[in-house]
Amino acid sequence: MRIARFSTGEGVTFGVVEGDQGEEFVSAVSGHPFGTIQFTGERFPLAEVRLVAPMLPSKIVAIGKNYAEHAREMGGEPPAEPVIFSKPSTSVIGPGEAIAYPEKLSQRVDFEGELAVVIGRLCREVPAQRASEVIFGYTCANDVTARDLQAKDGQWTRAKGFDTFCPLGPWIQTELDPADLAITTTVNGDIRQSARTSQLLHDIPALVAYVSAVMTLIPGDVILTGTPAGVGPLAVGDEVGVGIEGIGTLTNRVVSRD
Repeated sequence: MRIARFSTGEGVTFGVVEGDQGEEFVSAVSGHPFGTIQFTGERFPLAEVRLVAPMLPSKIVAIGKNYAEHAREMGGEPPAEPVIFSKPSTSVIGPGEAIAYPEKLSQRVDFEGELAVVIGRLCREVPAQRASEVIFGYTCANDVTARDLQAKDGQWTRAKGFDTFCPLGPWIQTELDPADLAITTTVNGDIRQSARTSQLLHDIPALVAYVSAVMTLIPGDVILTGTPAGVGPLAVGDEVGVGIEGIGTLTNRVVSRD
């Protein structure tokens, strides 16, 4: 099931995307999509609505250096345990929304395509073997990063935390085996990252267990699972796409913030 958030110009609601490409519809649901889905009876052609971020999480927990080759391209060896950091909820944007390049503060802003996990239940200290019970679904993410500020600050909060630096979408796929999915990032149509989720150093059950041992997760929280090798700079005017097998493609254009 593909769960989206969308606007018809009269507010934002959740919906289920149905149909095949070229003839897709979104059926509105009442309230939130956790638990039993209740349809309102309203149905709209997908092309006639505006998709927004599929979830507004209370927190975004991201994993650094979770692909071996990316760890090496960042100048280090793969970590023995997951490296976790956070991005603020105010960094979230949806498909088609603009990434705002803060040119007065950074001269190097990078893309980082990732698979994102959306939590569906209140949980804490989840055993890895039960992780699937608390996962609502999966979506595409771009962990946009001001690389020069990351190096300058020695920690990652400012570099990762700008408004618009966490595109999510286009929807949440709830019926998916995430163990071995193709993930591709393009800039202006050129492939920059290409990998499979089977290359994750710490798999999704391990990440859910690790993060939930530290903090309580609530429905809608997002875990970014890490980016593969090939990260690189964006420029104003670029169009960046993150495509994940079984989900779809998240596309955003880069504009000047200043």
